[in-house]
Amino acid sequence: MTQYDVVIIGGGPGGYNAAIRAGQLGLKVACVESRKTLGGTCLNVGCIPSKALLHASEMYNEAMTGFASLGIKVSPELDLPQMHKQKADSVGQLTKGIEFLFKKNKADWIKGHGSIAGPGKVLVRTEDGSEQTLEAKNIVIATGSEPSRVPGVEVDQQRIVDSTGALAIPQVPGKLVIIGAGIIGLELGSVWRRLGAEVEVVEFLDRIIPGADGEIATAFQKALTRQGFTFKLGMKVTGATRSDTGVTLTVEPKAGGEAQSIEADVVLVAVGRRPFTENLGLESVGVKPDPRGFIDTDHYKTSAPGVWAIGDVTHGPMLAHKAEDEAVACIELIAGKAGHVNYDVIPGVIYTAPEVAWVGKTEEELKALGVAYKAGKFPFTANSRAKVNHEAEGFVKVLANAKTDRILGVHMIGPSVSEMIGEYCVAMEFGGASEDVARTSHPHPTRSEALRQAAMGVEGWTMQA
Repeated sequence: MTQYDVVIIGGGPGGYNAAIRAGQLGLKVACVESRKTLGGTCLNVGCIPSKALLHASEMYNEAMTGFASLGIKVSPELDLPQMHKQKADSVGQLTKGIEFLFKKNKADWIKGHGSIAGPGKVLVRTEDGSEQTLEAKNIVIATGSEPSRVPGVEVDQQRIVDSTGALAIPQVPGKLVIIGAGIIGLELGSVWRRLGAEVEVVEFLDRIIPGADGEIATAFQKALTRQGFTFKLGMKVTGATRSDTGVTLTVEPKAGGEAQSIEADVVLVAVGRRPFTENLGLESVGVKPDPRGFIDTDHYKTSAPGVWAIGDVTHGPMLAHKAEDEAVACIELIAGKAGHVNYDVIPGVIYTAPEVAWVGKTEEELKALGVAYKAGKFPFTANSRAKVNHEAEGFVKVLANAKTDRILGVHMIGPSVSEMIGEYCVAMEFGGASEDVARTSHPHPTRSEALRQAAMGVEGWTMQA
């Protein structure tokens, strides 16, 4: 029986960051992962490959529709197998990078399925049926999440796919129907829409991207509609019938009404994710997930001594960077340090075109809390760099406390906002006011000037070009 200070179950963003940090702090650590590569869902079949396809499809679409106006005449031809190959090549390089970091920081990768076998014990089963037991002073559960299902719609990864299958469709579908208007569905829908598919989105709620600022959601839906998306909101899917050539979905209004049929070549089920907490042996240490499968924690500690949980298996946004932050904080607490995560400053991003990014409270949340606030807003149509780059769609909105001017939330839709939201994360982490950003020099001409101009707008001194 091998003894460790920490054994981590799961090698995704939470798990591998926890293992690396533990190694850096001199702890003897092992990470148990059943995939053939480290990185979890995010790196292997999630965040990273989807961004590879988003980038490639955006370049293709720009060549098809945008180059001519810049004085560049081209006739692009889609090579989908090569697009998939470059995606796989990038993923392969990154997974090897994590293996290197494990070796560098003396973190052991134990290949196999891990489960808790009692206090301080982790059982590892390999594909060939062999078993070994690891002894650990601390066990960290970092097993992530899996796609949620829709009753009556069985995923076969051919005609009916989840997010994993949508990354590997071998040919552009004539029509793609997406169940769910959240981040994952709209990103993957953007990939296939740019490559030529007709895309229709069916959403149970009366709006897209639930949880995002309402004004942003409205602007985003209009942008996607202009790109060719169609939306059926307030509709529930009641069944799916497959054939050799496609799928027939049955939908009906959630408020009641006549059922409708929708024909599709491929259906993408993207109704969110659920924590992966089954078959982990949690009962052996008295840990019981809640009815939705989440594990309750107090500063990452579960109800069982020496058992911790981070990432998607715990409450909060299912985001890779949230899991990474929790990984570091959890390991630092185990090592006797002061680990901490500020959950008010975890950004969200949608990597479409235009991009969407936000951090902090929405206007709807501030109104519900009864917090008095001021809003500053600046459109990219008035931003010089965005204008000359023909990327002038969208705006930046800053919400600040009406009395203290402390920044409470920032919401953006537009070009490269995924790269710019970090500025406001830093400002908010240090308790910054909108005036702090408004009086900070930004280079001209850059898109980032829109961040400053929106902050100026909180006190009404925006200077539009």
